[in-house]
Amino acid sequence: MQRRKFSREFKLEAVRLVKDRGVAVAQAARDLDLHENVLRKWIRDLAADPQHAFPGHGQMKPEQLEIDRLRKEVAKLKAERDILKKAAAYFAREAI
Repeated sequence: MQRRKFSREFKLEAVRLVKDRGVAVAQAARDLDLHENVLRKWIRDLAADPQHAFPGHGQMKPEQLEIDRLRKEVAKLKAERDILKKAAAYFAREAI
């Protein structure tokens, strides 16, 4: 069974159905052939960050982009540190 994908517009309309029109989450989920928890998650996501909710496939929120950039920088700095440690140990051993 393949995972279904929903567009940002579909998700926004599903949330509007519950929020603006007052349809119960359970009823809206049945009408849209969704699991109730999926619709509740969409409602939470939109409430938490309306501007960046549902960024789409392959797109990340700005915070996630920053986290990924920092992780790469940390990995690079650790590699540089390890190289310097090995070089220091090598030259210390030669000096003796």
